[in-house]
Amino acid sequence: MRPHDRWMLVDGRWSRGRAREAFEVRDPATGDALGTVPVGTAADVDEAVAAAAAAALGWAAAPAAERGAALHAAARAVDEHADELARLTTAEMGKPAGDARGGVEAGAGTLRQYAELGPLHGARSLQGGRDAADFMVREPYGTVAVITPWNDPVAIACGLLGAALATGNTVVHKPSERTPHTGALLAELLAGCLPDGVLNVVSGDASTGAALAGHPGVDVVAHVGSSATGRRIAGLAARNGARALLENGGCDPLIVDAGVDPRWAAEQAATGCFANAGQICTSVERVYAHRDVAEEFLAALAERARGLRTGPGADPATELGPLVDARHRAQVHEHVEKAVAEGARLLAGGRIPDGPGCFYPATVLAGCTDDMAVMAEETFGPVAPVRTVASFDEALDAACRSRYGLAATVLTTDMAHAQRAWRALPVGTVKINAVFGGAPGGSATPRRASGRGFGYGPDLLDEMTAVKVVHLQSVTGG
Repeated sequence: MRPHDRWMLVDGRWSRGRAREAFEVRDPATGDALGTVPVGTAADVDEAVAAAAAAALGWAAAPAAERGAALHAAARAVDEHADELARLTTAEMGKPAGDARGGVEAGAGTLRQYAELGPLHGARSLQGGRDAADFMVREPYGTVAVITPWNDPVAIACGLLGAALATGNTVVHKPSERTPHTGALLAELLAGCLPDGVLNVVSGDASTGAALAGHPGVDVVAHVGSSATGRRIAGLAARNGARALLENGGCDPLIVDAGVDPRWAAEQAATGCFANAGQICTSVERVYAHRDVAEEFLAALAERARGLRTGPGADPATELGPLVDARHRAQVHEHVEKAVAEGARLLAGGRIPDGPGCFYPATVLAGCTDDMAVMAEETFGPVAPVRTVASFDEALDAACRSRYGLAATVLTTDMAHAQRAWRALPVGTVKINAVFGGAPGGSATPRRASGRGFGYGPDLLDEMTAVKVVHLQSVTGG
């Protein structure tokens, strides 16, 4: 764990800040205490934002190649400490060791991506009169508040921090209170490659995040997390005219069409529903299985769920780690219990195990309906609720009916169905015949309750910059 005085980073100096309150972080696999973390106050946020504002002009004026070089150095630092960052992630939120290491590697790769793209991100000329020059330039907004979640704390933070820093913004970062040690180490590594004040960090809980999101000195608020928190952040940002970039919750559907191999489809569904114990923004949250394959699909999915090796994330054999904490486990179990009470059939899991930790079994529910909370809301746990449908049209219609719009997956051998689906689904990302994957650099726009603005990819650089149009004409008079 990190030293207890290295929580607040303001203008290059670490301290415990002015906190009078603190919270305890526990290992979700064992229940062991990992440390006590101070809750940043409004005064701590004031100091961090002031430091970022003071550094803004100098960082914006730095050559883009110089900023890129700093991000390359930051990526190397993350690589050099990848084992420690992965261990901290596993200890704080339970992610299996391989997944945790993959998240760290993805974070370093994202820093490199923005280190390369930042110097290439710029202006374009306009066709005006021959006696003048007209062009559009992109400039940093100033100070960006970055509020990141716990489920993939390195990869997500590197994405938002990398894009903000590459474009010349200064940053105040608040890591999730569920993974503060991971956030503190990542900040230490990145800040060591940057001028003082360019990256500042405050630790704390929801009150600290609210003080940061609503601070009048913040120009952009970038948040990845739940939709409920995203709505609050958007409201706070709007009071001061700050730009809000949000990637929030989803209720991502998976369509299993007639004609697919049901056992292959079950493997895809298991990956989509159970990876990282279902604690991924783009996890599969609801499944529509065609009646021609539903019985065999459900049997194979339940078999896979029962066969997953559950255990601490630090164990290399673990396939299903714990949920992040007891409060979250209670929310997941409530969705399952309500579904069963409303008529769903429990085919696997669904019971809180005895013993320490916050483990929850991979759970398969059949006979679900769209009005059940487990189908209509984001459960964010290792739960696969399945509704059997009579046709592809019925599945597609149901998949489109949600207040969320993050992602969707379609498993089909019919390319006409695939074409119809990707055009019809009102989401940011559509995946055909694979629940995860895709080329690097994809920049999706979440819809509806799932957020606003581009997430990741080259287009995130646009979100972090303002466009200025310049008309430059020489003096023609005497």
